[in-house]
Amino acid sequence: MDKMKILIKSIYAGVMIAVGGTVYLSVENKLAGSLLFSFGLLTIVTQGFCLYTGKIGFVRQIRDLPDMVIIIAGNYIGTFLTALAVTGAGLPVSSLELADKKLDYHPGSILLLSMLCGVMMYLAIDNYNKSKNIVFIIAPVMIFILSGFEHSIADMFYFNLAGVHSLKSYGYLIIMLVGNGIGAKLFDLKPE
Repeated sequence: MDKMKILIKSIYAGVMIAVGGTVYLSVENKLAGSLLFSFGLLTIVTQGFCLYTGKIGFVRQIRDLPDMVIIIAGNYIGTFLTALAVTGAGLPVSSLELADKKLDYHPGSILLLSMLCGVMMYLAIDNYNKSKNIVFIIAPVMIFILSGFEHSIADMFYFNLAGVHSLKSYGYLIIMLVGNGIGAKLFDLKPE
């Protein structure tokens, strides 16, 4: 796929994850919020957008890794622009408490929680691709959110919305990206 198309589809994916994050932050019932958040991934999958956590588990060759960098950049742009829109529109949502809580975790814990999210994301995409059953998208999303697993792209949105731009927050995002990738690849390497 053309690099510009990858970037644009990645920005759209970042927007959709940020929309999911916005609705999650907007409702008091976390079960309902996690269910509604899954609309973001459903849209990404059905529209063919490029989400890092949905693609990294399926990278088969090293030459495809530069595309992951483009996807991460596009996902970040999408989450950043949506955070600006949410803030600019004056929506009564805040992620400062959530962002601070995430930054209080030990980096090793962040890595493990990110790996578990990577597993859930890989299973969501792989099972959906095999069955076309949306339950396989909804359930893993709800599981990773309710369990507190770390989704790097959602966390980009939460940090951007909270205005948390520090060396620590970017370092944690890198750990999350690595963890999401490791978790996804561990399940991709399973014997057939």
